[in-house]
Amino acid sequence: MIKASYEVLQPASGHSFLLRKFSKLAFDAPYHFHEEFELTYILHGKGKRYVGSHMEDFTSGDLVLLGSNLPHCWKLEANNPGEEDASAIVIQFNANFLGDEFFNKTELQNIKKLFQKSASGISFHSGTRTVVNRGIRLLSEEKSNFKTLIGLLDILQRLAISNECVLLDPQRSVAEQSRAEQERINPVFAYLVENFRGQVSLDQASGIANMTPNAFCKYFKKITRKTFMETVIEYRLNYATQQLVQTDKQISEISFDSGFGDVSHFYKMFKHKMHQSPLNYRKTFMHNLEGEGRKIAVA
Repeated sequence: MIKASYEVLQPASGHSFLLRKFSKLAFDAPYHFHEEFELTYILHGKGKRYVGSHMEDFTSGDLVLLGSNLPHCWKLEANNPGEEDASAIVIQFNANFLGDEFFNKTELQNIKKLFQKSASGISFHSGTRTVVNRGIRLLSEEKSNFKTLIGLLDILQRLAISNECVLLDPQRSVAEQSRAEQERINPVFAYLVENFRGQVSLDQASGIANMTPNAFCKYFKKITRKTFMETVIEYRLNYATQQLVQTDKQISEISFDSGFGDVSHFYKMFKHKMHQSPLNYRKTFMHNLEGEGRKIAVA
């Protein structure tokens, strides 16, 4: 049975936080959670990022801050030519890594608010991402423990005052649950992450949550504000959309590869969400892409 694994992190002796560079192997990590906050900068690689009940594409440069006990994982795109070079720099720290009252200081109120927002997961973009990613790279090469600590505080302050960010799960459907409830619902999302492109069983999902199917459906909707099958379809459509714009696969192949057993059902679900057919969506995207290319060429 697939479970959302709980990860125990331990900084090296004499250090107050973890800063590590990971290779491709780290992207094989299962859907997991831990008490520490996590700031992840993707150096190389692209695929799908899963945070709580949220699913989204990621590419090189991706910068995300995750709150305590927010389940997550990054999955590389299959058959990506640059997959072998995939890597990331990850910074992990406890809420009180500098003392119980440290972030209650007036000068650090912005960072304290940042920590509160991170319960939803925060993705940063534009200039903030560029500057902070450069800072993280420098931090990973710094030999002085003191300068590394000061550098981390500077990065957190830059993130705290930035408006160039998006909350990944603004409803905090997973983050606001108690530890006991998270231990019940997180394994269900772990099951979805690993299986949505294949056969997904309501009976198996409810069994993972140790509930009857009827009770599970009510429970799942109460937490996520969506039905179980709506969430499955959302995952599948998200994956299909990425395949439409990043590959030249036939629509029928994308349909089956995304978990839809019937092409007509895929067309119906896709049109309901995107208000156009999969083929028109691809054509529109390519037309817009060519238009942007012409603008750049003229400039």
